[in-house]
Amino acid sequence: MRREKKVIAIGNVMIGGNYPITVQSMTKTKTRDITKTVNQIQHLMDAGCELVRLAVVNKDDASALNKIKDSVSIPIIADIHFDYHLALASIDAGAHKIRINPGNIGNEWKLTEIIKKTKDRNVPIRIGINSGSLPKLILQKYGHPTPEAMVEVLNDTLEIFYKNGFDKIVISTKGSSIMDTIHTYELVHKNFDYPLHLGITEAGLVFRGGIRSGIGLGILLNEGIGDTIRVSLTGDPVTEVIAGYEILNSLNLRKKGPVLISCPTCGRCEVNLSRIANAVENRLQGYKDFIKVAVMGCVVNGPGEAKEADFGIACGKGVGAIFVKGKELMRVKESKLINTLFEVIDENINHR
Repeated sequence: MRREKKVIAIGNVMIGGNYPITVQSMTKTKTRDITKTVNQIQHLMDAGCELVRLAVVNKDDASALNKIKDSVSIPIIADIHFDYHLALASIDAGAHKIRINPGNIGNEWKLTEIIKKTKDRNVPIRIGINSGSLPKLILQKYGHPTPEAMVEVLNDTLEIFYKNGFDKIVISTKGSSIMDTIHTYELVHKNFDYPLHLGITEAGLVFRGGIRSGIGLGILLNEGIGDTIRVSLTGDPVTEVIAGYEILNSLNLRKKGPVLISCPTCGRCEVNLSRIANAVENRLQGYKDFIKVAVMGCVVNGPGEAKEADFGIACGKGVGAIFVKGKELMRVKESKLINTLFEVIDENINHR
């Protein structure tokens, strides 16, 4: 059962408590290129992204945040490493949240300066601890970025926040090791009441990275751990959002956007089902409703095997069946299957 965490407002998006688990991503443009960055954010928003993080590596990136923020309707998070001045500049530019990395932000007084300004502006901070950038003394003590090492860094960092009376905090403790990341988040979840940002860092390319993230995040979410997620993939950030919702939909934690079900095919299949399934999935990207759509390769068993789907097609030789809620609606030629399927979907969605 999900344990309620402190509620934190990031712009107009709330995380923690009983609020839905949010899906976020990170732009992969140079933030200072305002046009490209805004364009990418718009694509992310179209995919359902609810929070977006931007890399701030210099003053030009920081100053661009103000125009970017005014051009989109999604909370903007400034991602800060090394230079605390960039955090201060990002807050001045109107960032809705700051992400800092305790492993490289520097001395306590630098973090204190960031905390003071965020406190004055009512801006939350994510303490983003990465296994790859732990302080040298911690690594010397533990030898490796163990879960216990990650938690010690978190405790040390939180002490500075407590000294300054600041509690608008989100926590992440990411690593590339799935099992270590799971264990770390379990420890943090048990001992702290701040909302948790989940992720498997450096997960990899879309296929394998999606699997790795699905395993790691799925285990944690199924344990009731996590308030916002980012699926970190090497590729188009829109795929991160799609993957995020796929994970949440699969666990019945969110119902957002279409879900495609398709059979793996066998010797009974008489059509190029992969082509049909890909065509259906591409067209489904334009839909916002939570619907389950099945593409099955067998007219005899297809509707029964996908009876929980809202809509579907089951293919035969040169002909296929359109079915709704497991019941056959009509049979049409193979060449008309996809268009007819979407005519049925549109008619039913419009009548809701």
